This record gives sequence, C-alpha cells and structure tokens, in this order.
Amino acid sequence: MSEAIQGIERHSIDYVPERERHGRVGDQGPFWFLTNFHFFAIAIGFVGPSLGLSLGYTALAGTLGILIGTVFQAFHASQGAELGLPQMIQSRAQFGYRGVIVPLLGTLLSLVGYNVVSTVLVSQGLHTIWAVNHTLAAIGISVLAAVLAIWGYDWLHRVFKLLFWISLPLYALLTVGIVSGHAGGATHLAGGFGWPAFVTQLASAASFNITSAPYVSDYSRYLPSRTPRAQIILHVFAGAALSAIWLIAVGAWLATRLGSDDALMTLKQAGDLLEPGLGSVLAAVSITALVATIGMNAYSSMLTFLTTVDSVRPVRPTRTLRVVVIAAVTVVWIAVALSFGNNVVAYVNGMLVIMLYFLMPWTAVNLIDYFLLRKGRYSIVDLFRPDGIYGAWGVRGLFAYAVGFAASVPFFVVPGVYIGPLAARLGGIDFGWIVSVLVAAAAYLAVSLRFDALAEAPAVAASARSLGAVEPLTATP
Repeated sequence: MSEAIQGIERHSIDYVPERERHGRVGDQGPFWFLTNFHFFAIAIGFVGPSLGLSLGYTALAGTLGILIGTVFQAFHASQGAELGLPQMIQSRAQFGYRGVIVPLLGTLLSLVGYNVVSTVLVSQGLHTIWAVNHTLAAIGISVLAAVLAIWGYDWLHRVFKLLFWISLPLYALLTVGIVSGHAGGATHLAGGFGWPAFVTQLASAASFNITSAPYVSDYSRYLPSRTPRAQIILHVFAGAALSAIWLIAVGAWLATRLGSDDALMTLKQAGDLLEPGLGSVLAAVSITALVATIGMNAYSSMLTFLTTVDSVRPVRPTRTLRVVVIAAVTVVWIAVALSFGNNVVAYVNGMLVIMLYFLMPWTAVNLIDYFLLRKGRYSIVDLFRPDGIYGAWGVRGLFAYAVGFAASVPFFVVPGVYIGPLAARLGGIDFGWIVSVLVAAAAYLAVSLRFDALAEAPAVAASARSLGAVEPLTATP
C-alpha cells in the first residue's frame, strides 16, 4: 500500500512537533459535545428506569455521574497539548515502557467494548426502524467508521463539527416539544427511589465520560503546547458534560413516559409525535453521530494497540500499519457484536460498569503523577526508550494500580454476572469504582513520598532541546 495516500494523517503514536500543531482550543467543545450527542447517551438514561428509578432520580443520578466522570476526562485532556503525545504513551512515565501494557489492555478492552455495544445498538435500531438486515447493518456502519478512523485526526474533527451543527437544532426542537407536552407521552413507569438503582445509574453515567480519559489527549495533541491548560479543561468539560446530561435526561423521559426499552425507537416515536417525519430524521442523525463516534474509538484503538505492540517490540508507525490495525480491530468488534443477543440496556450498563473498574486505578495514578508529582514536566524522548529514566517497569504505578483494583473487587456489582461480598452486604450498592480510585491514589502517594522530580530535570531539559523546543514543553496553567 502506497505511503503517499493523500489525506491520511501521518502521525500516530509518535510526537507531534510544535510546527505541526494546527488545532484550535475552541474546537474541543463541539468535538466532545458530539461524542455524547447520540442515542447511546439516551440509552444510558434507560438504565435507572429499568431498575425502578423514577424520572427525576434518574436525571439527578445521571447528572451527578456525568459531572464526576467529566472532571477526570477534562484534566486528562490538557496533557495532549502540553506533551504532543497520545494519552497512553505518556502513561509510560507511571507504569514503565513495558509495564504500561497493564492499563493498555484495560483501555483496549474498553474501546472495543464500546464499539461492540454501539454496533449492536445501531444495527438493531436500523433493523427495527427500516428493516435493515442485522449483519449487513453491523458490517456497513463498521466499515464507514473504520474509513473515518483511517483518515484520522483532521477528518474526525471536521465530521464531528458538521454533525454538531446538524444535531443541535434537532434535539433542541425535540426538547422543547417534550417540555411543552407536544411530544406526547404518559407515565408508563412511575418508579421511585432505591440506593442500588440510583448508584448504578450514577456509575453508568460516570463511566460514560471516564472511559474517554485514556484517549482524550489523542484529540488535543495537535493544539499548540502553550494553549492555557484551563481553557482546554473548560472546553472539554463543557462539551462532554452538557450533551451527556441533556440526552440522559431525555432518555429517562422516553423510558418512563413512552414505556419502551428501545432508545432509538422511542426517539423516533417522540419526534414523529411532534412533527411527522421528524422522528426519522432524528434517528438518522443520531445513528450517524454514533457511527462517527465508533470511528473515533477505532482511531484510539489503533493508537492503543500500536502502543501495546511498541512496548514489547518497537514498531515504525506507518500509514500502512495504521490501515492494517484498524481493519483487524474492526473485524474483531463486528464478530463480537454479531454474537450478542437483544438485551441492549443490560449490555450498556454492564459494559460501562466493567470499563469503570479497569480505568479508575489508572486515572488516579496518572493524574496524581502528572499534576502533583511531576507537574507536567516529562522527558518525551525517554518515553520511547525502555532504558530511559522511566524504566521498563514502573513499580510504583503498577503497585498502586494492582492495590486499587484488588481493593475494589469485593465491592463490584455487575448485574447478572457478579456481586462482591461487601457489595451484597451493602444491599447491592456499587462502590467499587469509588474504592478503586481512592485506594489507588493513596497507594501511589504513599510509595512516592521520596520521589524527587528535580532529579529528572536534566533529562527533561535535554529532551526539550533534542525536540527543538525553545521553551519548556508544558503549557501555562
């Protein structure tokens, strides 16, 4: 395959030089808004009602969960601009050149899992509404997503911006119709309050944005390194939080007022009640937005897989290799998606919760290391060397990750699969992810009491000089 294919992004897991940083911080808000602005978010709003939670409590739990999850996501986002690297390459500083494989596997599972469930949602929606064959739908949307992922960063941003402006007025019209009573609906599932249901809904919502944390920097690494950190955090937080809170609340209304467990079908139904034909347009746009998001996850799956392989044996990240990896990952998620059944709400909840368990100890270690210990100053060239200052195995990071994960296992709640003994004693309330992040953070701080960031200063300065930086590669907070 020719390496001269025009339009395909050249960079993957390598460093993006300052002269090639053409991103704009104002694009981060619409980009992350659109990543949550489709019927996957609506389906999350079905989790609470399916467990007997009322509309109001579902919306409240969803809002709290999204706010918690987006804090982690937004702070990770600033790392891409400051270092010019994909998120998980930077994690070698905490876990080691080879040790980073541990959180990488959890990240890859999360990315592929998201695409599996998304493909199931879209293919079932296309079959229900327009009688499209399940298999053909799954293959068709996956191929479109893969092509978008192959072309990469710039095309992802262009497509997301276009879909943002198309989707926004349509959902605004639907929301006005819901509030004014013109979208129909009656109380089919009144629901009430229960701590297990409330916390499960909260955890599902928190996971929705926390699961973006391992790859949020993939989409900010083309920003100039001196982009103010606060601006990046604010734009990402506003975009990712507002859209998810909005559509989870819409999903809760659809679930309780229209009495269905099919997010896409009820979206179409409400739209058509408001204006004949509007429901079909809403469904089509929502499907397109989710397909684009599948493409984004395929792109980050490629970066994660290449980082994993490179951590074992260095690879040259060519465009051809990008195409091969994305094609292989696409085949995997199609095969898994086609083997699923029909209980989509259970899949959404279970997948989000499991992803949360794997990612919380990683995010605790990464954020503490970045913002408290090393304060954003890293030797980039040493991140690509197993014999560099970060070593092959980051014992402190791996220890904290293992302790955090192990401590949370007794608190796990995966409905229909596993309930930990301590969770059972607490009435089935899922505190696993909270325990995980707190224990991992405490463990990493405890084993880092003697860590001296100043000892790495010469290597950081040498790295900056070798990369042609005139000033330090970190942004002003």
